[in-house]
Amino acid sequence: MKLNLTKPLIVFDLETTGLEIAKDRIIQISYIKVMPNGDERRENHFVNPGRQIPQEVQELTHITDEMVSQAPSFKQLAPTLAADFEGCDFAGYNSNNFDIPMLAEEFLRAGISFDFSQSRMIDACRIFRFMEKRTLTAAYKFYTGRKMEDDFQAHLADNDTEATYRVLQGQLDMYQPGRQEEEERQMPNDMDILNTISNPQKVVDFAGRIVWGKLMGPDGKPLLNPDGTERMREEFNFGKYKGWAVADVLRRDPGYISWMLSGDFTLDTKQAITRIRLREATANGNRTLL
Repeated sequence: MKLNLTKPLIVFDLETTGLEIAKDRIIQISYIKVMPNGDERRENHFVNPGRQIPQEVQELTHITDEMVSQAPSFKQLAPTLAADFEGCDFAGYNSNNFDIPMLAEEFLRAGISFDFSQSRMIDACRIFRFMEKRTLTAAYKFYTGRKMEDDFQAHLADNDTEATYRVLQGQLDMYQPGRQEEEERQMPNDMDILNTISNPQKVVDFAGRIVWGKLMGPDGKPLLNPDGTERMREEFNFGKYKGWAVADVLRRDPGYISWMLSGDFTLDTKQAITRIRLREATANGNRTLL
């Protein structure tokens, strides 16, 4: 369907060196400028981030350091982009959570204060979630073909439990390998795989304040255990030490650990920190960590 536009719309996507807006950089920006009369213009720019692209990002995007080595920096592109984006609305997928904030940050680093406040920001991901509800009632109808209100009284724990069990069975039926041709839509009846899908980021504590991160070598590649699996370490997932190993913060800033242990964090989070602190003190014979 043709979009009903009152001013130009920039439909865009970014590839970046990572997901931390304050730290990471754009390596590719692609956009379609759609005019109110229906005319379309497509632009695609590789961007030199001024640093090495992490190996996992290269594998994911297929954008290598060599591909961006001769590309302009974002600061060099920024004036042209700002002029092209002036007076436009913006659209993307999950763009309001990531792409818009990242783009605004890159403009500011380039010395340009681009005013997004006058732009409408359309997020197809949010529209998807708004229109295709992710409630138990919606899932029940989708996977069983029946209305939940016809089978249960909602918001009673026993009824919701039964409905959830039927939804899980329906999911396994719908995505079984013999029923789905596309491999990415296949989901084996395997609890380990279901656990991985349900928990894409491995958390150390249930609040997600501490997560498991890969232990990287000097070459930027993950270090491996003797059995070939990747070595992991506990990392903070929030605050000024986000991405730091908890063990490193223990040695660098013990006051931060004390603040967490006495602060408004869950007992489970405090227990995880205490467990790491005891392990590190025992391993290093260092009573100052206790």
